[in-house]
This record gives sequence, structure tokens and C-alpha cells, in this order.
Amino acid sequence: MSQLQHELDVARSLAREAGGIARAFYAKLTESDVDEKGRNDFVTVVDHEAQRVIVEGLRREFPDDFIVAEETLAPGVNDGREESARRWYIDPLDGTTNYIHAYPHFAVTMALAVEGRTSVAVTYAPLLDEMFTAIRGQGCRLNDKPVHVSRLQDQNRILLGTGFPFRARHLLDTYLQSFAHFFHHARGIRRGGSAAMDLAYVAAGRFDGFWEMTLSPWDIAAGVLLIEEAGGRVTDFFLGDTYLESGHIIATNGLLHDWMADGIAQIFPRDADYSKRS
Repeated sequence: MSQLQHELDVARSLAREAGGIARAFYAKLTESDVDEKGRNDFVTVVDHEAQRVIVEGLRREFPDDFIVAEETLAPGVNDGREESARRWYIDPLDGTTNYIHAYPHFAVTMALAVEGRTSVAVTYAPLLDEMFTAIRGQGCRLNDKPVHVSRLQDQNRILLGTGFPFRARHLLDTYLQSFAHFFHHARGIRRGGSAAMDLAYVAAGRFDGFWEMTLSPWDIAAGVLLIEEAGGRVTDFFLGDTYLESGHIIATNGLLHDWMADGIAQIFPRDADYSKRS
């Protein structure tokens, strides 16, 4: 068994279990099952239960690892582990708003970073039963079959994915300029509502590129490794590697990367404030 294979197997199993919870409640939520964390930012009983299953499983298998999760962790979960070289990033239900409306585009996503470098990734789409996985240096797989980013370079033929900066509404007008820029070049743009799924689709060659702002690390940690292992490229808006910190990301098949970054640079001045604030 290769190094980190056990971690991947555990993550895959926990993602399936969490995905089973999402399937069981799909299109069955009531108003009392949903809470609003902020404007257009929701959490459901499914988020909480799926996260509980994942956290308990990680604690059982890897008791010394640090856990970074979208929903609030129970007291004591990370006590004494702040200096751990291993960090799990988990989002038990990426695409919660879609899920609330029974819109079938959501995923369970998990990643393990070792010494600050993402090393294991899992994104699972439970309704499609599609499991995207990667171990650094071993390629990207969809349901255990190798996948690769697209090889399209003609901008008139490409399909892009994106997402609106709903947690940073002050950036909407600037973001829409980037949408208009790429709209006039690409064959199409899709806004699915789950960054984890969209990044997995870049890895699988379904999207040729993706860009979004103010994402959280658990939204993108797995997708970054999936894309890199599928032969693609991921940077922040200015071709750096601060995407986990800033939440601003460009992900492509590699062939389109400089072109997309040039388009972004025309719209987003490097020294402007792109922080997450309402």
C-alpha cells in the first residue's frame, strides 16, 4: 500500500457515509431544518450530521491531526493539535443552498494537507455517485478511473465555471466585469453553486477553466489537488499561491491559464481591497 493510501481510503469511506446522509434527506427538508448563518449563507441539519460523521471518523483514525471545517466544531475537537503538521479541510455539504432547493449540484469534499501541502483529496457527488480522488504524485481519478483536464485552447470553444461573491457583495460589480469579459470570449459560462464540484469538473475536463472570489479553504483545498494531479494549473488572481488564504482562485487546464489571468488582471488591480466583508 502506497503512502497516504490509508488516508485516502478513510476519506473516501467517510465521504460516502456523509453523502448517504445527504441522499436520505434530499428534497425532504422542512423550514425548521435550516438556519441562516448570514445573508444567503445557510446551514442545515444535514451539514451538521454529515460533519459529525466525518469528524468522528477522522478522530478515530487520525487522533493527532488538526481539523478545519466549515461548521463550528465541538469543544475540544482540536485541543492540543494546533501545531500538527497534518490538517484536514472538510466541507460536509458544499452547495447547501442548492441542497435546500433540491437542486442536484452539491458535494462532500475533504482534503489532507501535510506540512502545508495538500496531499490527499476527495470530492463526492452523492446523487451522481461520482467520487473524485487524488493522492499527490499519483494522478486524479473519477470512480477509480484516471481523468485528465481538457486540452482546449481555442477560447471560442471553451466552457467556464464560476461563482458569485455572495459573502462579499461589495465586490459584485467588479466581479460582473470579469463575467462580462469572459462571456464575450467563451462558448459558455456555468454558475453551479458548488465550487468543490466545479473544480472537480475542471479536473475531469468538463470545464476548461474556473474563477471565483472569497472562497473558504474547505471549498477549494481538495479541488486544487484534483486539478493539479489531472494536469491542470491553479493560482490566485495574480498567479501566486495564496488562494487558500485569499479565497480568490483561477483554475484551468493549463493551456488557458495565462489568458484567464490576463483577463482578471485587466479588471482587478493588485493593490485593491478584496477582503471578505459585507
